[in-house]
Amino acid sequence: MSTIKSLIRRPPKSDKAAPLAVISDHNNTDSTSLDTDLKSLILKTHASLNTPIEQTRWNGWGNVSINKKVSVHGATLIKSHIGKTKKLKSVSLQHVLKTVPQSRLPAAISNLAIVSIDNEDRLRHARGQSFPDWIAMHGGDFEVFPDGVAFPESTNDVEQLLKLASEHDIIVIPFGGGTSVVGHINPPKDARPVLTIAMGQMDQLIDLDTESQIATFGAGTQGPAVEAQLDEHGYRLGHYPQSWELSTLGGWIAARSSGQQSLGYGRIEQMFAGGTLVTPQGVLEIADIPASSAGPDLREMMMGTEGRAGIFTTVKMRVQPQPEEEAFKVAFLPNWEAGKAVLKQAVQSNIRLSMLRLSNAIETDAHLHLGTSPSQFLAISTYLKARGLGSDKVMLTYGVSGDKAQNKLALSQFNKLLKQNGSVTGKITNIMGSVWAHGRFKFPYLRGTLWERGIMVDTFETATNWNNIDAQMTQMQDAVRTSLVEDGEEVMAFTHISHVYKQDASIYTTYFFRAAKDHASTLQRWQKIKHAASQSVANGQATISHQHGVGRDHAPYLAAEKGELGLQVTRDMLRSLDPEQRMNPGVLLEQKRSL
Repeated sequence: MSTIKSLIRRPPKSDKAAPLAVISDHNNTDSTSLDTDLKSLILKTHASLNTPIEQTRWNGWGNVSINKKVSVHGATLIKSHIGKTKKLKSVSLQHVLKTVPQSRLPAAISNLAIVSIDNEDRLRHARGQSFPDWIAMHGGDFEVFPDGVAFPESTNDVEQLLKLASEHDIIVIPFGGGTSVVGHINPPKDARPVLTIAMGQMDQLIDLDTESQIATFGAGTQGPAVEAQLDEHGYRLGHYPQSWELSTLGGWIAARSSGQQSLGYGRIEQMFAGGTLVTPQGVLEIADIPASSAGPDLREMMMGTEGRAGIFTTVKMRVQPQPEEEAFKVAFLPNWEAGKAVLKQAVQSNIRLSMLRLSNAIETDAHLHLGTSPSQFLAISTYLKARGLGSDKVMLTYGVSGDKAQNKLALSQFNKLLKQNGSVTGKITNIMGSVWAHGRFKFPYLRGTLWERGIMVDTFETATNWNNIDAQMTQMQDAVRTSLVEDGEEVMAFTHISHVYKQDASIYTTYFFRAAKDHASTLQRWQKIKHAASQSVANGQATISHQHGVGRDHAPYLAAEKGELGLQVTRDMLRSLDPEQRMNPGVLLEQKRSL
């Protein structure tokens, strides 16, 4: 067995790491493969590995040096649906720092070298990226802060921290990249002190078994650092969620995330082979056995536990050699039915694509507005109209990843399907595929740009069987669009299919609404929309979450999917590992505790 030991280490916290490289936001881009873009990003990130939290926005998404523009005609399109908007005020970092209370941690924990009770450290680990988090960060009402933040460097460190937490009755919140959009990392209101354990120091490739193609990483490794360290040895993981630049391996496993190229590389459950989980009851070692009939699968049981069972410290991941070639393309089809037929036929006939994504007509129009200049929009619209596509047209983004012969065959097979269903392709659509690839991790930055214009945006997603896709999509969009009717407000919503499987697919809805007169009123609007959206999904035919986990926001709706007995089984399993219920209480399963 060939094993390679990595010597890569993160620079000391005091070092000024270079900011994450940014792919150009220009729209006039020559056609190129994402492979080139990723390698450029990876190589420039290599020196710093993880993006330090100090280089991320304290009250918004991502690296402080990166912004995403929104076209004027794109913003105009949104406002034509929701009405005239007004920007909400945003408080300063200094203002919020003054509201951080004194730490309640006992000296036995706060005096540890790996623990910080600094106010800014506590603030930066108090919230994630959900809409309520944004309201809190911009309005200044954080409500609760962790009493301290630990930065462990080893499994032993985490063991010691959990032991001390038990001895001193401390709540523990695991923290990866801080990208949760459903309330995973928010400290609860509780009489007990709260310790957040941030895993970013554990970001090393520890071992690479090239014979078995299994890589062992620290669980706090962010996406770019994963690929940078694997690339040195000619390998790739291939897990690219929208949050890839900041989210971590441990977070992906804990929330059962899905990457943009899951069709080719698989979801995180296909990649995760085993690892070390530190629980309040001891250390659980999950062996990287490829298949077993020896009872329930501990690996499967611990995935998706969202910090309730313990904290992953090291993880074993199934990797593969770097592909010879990788490319992304765009096609347009006459209508939703034609696009859906292409997706279903492609996946059910085993065409070797790495991704398929289908935007409905409203989303297609919105993307063409938001992602282009007026002249580019006119050129694309004229091109498509001349080829017989009207307002019902839909955009299909697809990709291949592998050796050249495999890719050539896959594209040939897929192009045949496209032609059979009336597609329009060509040089301009190939360029659009490259543009998507260049900006694939920058879309979350639009949220901040739109916020500055008073346009509130959020998303929700689900998965359901092919025979229920249309009904579910209609139900979701209608629920969102009508959720604020009593308030006299309009909501704009559109949807795409983001991941496909032989039997089913995921559907992902984005919605926009106006900021209200203040932060509290705006949050109330969101709560109405969120409840309507969640109810439209919690119908027994779809999941409450396909790729974002449950967190706190989805926990009230989980019973419709799992049933009361299913919830009880989950609750009992978690209690067996955390009998004192100090690990991330209120996440995944609702939990009430008297203060």
